[in-house]
Amino acid sequence: MRFQQTIGNKVSVSGIGLHSGQPTSLTLHPAPPGTGIVFRQTSNGSIETCPASIKHLHHTDLCTALRLNSIHVQTVEHLLAALGGMEIDNVYIDLSGNEIPALDGSSAPFVNLILEASIVEQPTPRTYLKIVRPITVECMDKSLTVHPSSLQKFSYTIEYDHPLIQTQTYEYDACPSAFQRDIAFARTFAFETDVEGLWSKGQGMGGSLDNTLVYSETELLNETGLRFPNECIRHKILDLIGDLTLVGIPVIGHFIAIRAGHELHAALATAIVENPDYWILLNTLEEDNGSAETVSPLLAQTTTSQTQPALSTQ
Repeated sequence: MRFQQTIGNKVSVSGIGLHSGQPTSLTLHPAPPGTGIVFRQTSNGSIETCPASIKHLHHTDLCTALRLNSIHVQTVEHLLAALGGMEIDNVYIDLSGNEIPALDGSSAPFVNLILEASIVEQPTPRTYLKIVRPITVECMDKSLTVHPSSLQKFSYTIEYDHPLIQTQTYEYDACPSAFQRDIAFARTFAFETDVEGLWSKGQGMGGSLDNTLVYSETELLNETGLRFPNECIRHKILDLIGDLTLVGIPVIGHFIAIRAGHELHAALATAIVENPDYWILLNTLEEDNGSAETVSPLLAQTTTSQTQPALSTQ
């Protein structure tokens, strides 16, 4: 039986927000069993909280953003990927601004932060959501499906009309050591032709060659080159791991993504939560595996303000 985990000490990091371009910082704190991942911010002398839950999804426009009452935080996916990839179940995240620091554009700095704080096992069994029937979300030629599997696995395919990217497929079997080695270092990427459009929308204001892979029409502009030959597809899996933490508990299944992105990631997280007949809960204390509400409050029936892609269950 696996047990829930938190961190041993508080740790902090500061940087620039990828989209806002503003200075921002965060501090990770240990949290009791059953807390989940919770963002906190001080407003008018009181502490406001926002659980990392698909229920509080605000938008998926180039990043994943959450909102609850006065708390609004964007670009949460790289930090959440580090927490999910390292199997941290319970943590408080104190924020000084409305965006997570970009740092180098990957999850590696957050993994290092977690390791600096140390990982602590807690005396409460870890609950898993195990997929028993496939769920698919689709939008035009993009799709994301989760199939039953004995382990958490990812198969991702991307297609870009760029000579250095084109079609890439990557398969990843999830575990903390593999996440550190194969996924965490993969950086976010963008195309030079899109940069001015992002700026006109007030996005990407903190982007630079220090935190983003930038492709011109024919080449990579970063002089240091790639960390992996297929760094872009690995980063897509990183984003998916981060977005899936919004389900509230780890999901056991085989995720197959075709040209997906944050919108479909969030749509699948919502579909999983809203279709309890398609999964069972494992390692719970309740004899009947428990209801979604008793095992994890984040699994309560959710809706989002966005129009979701089409859903099919099989």
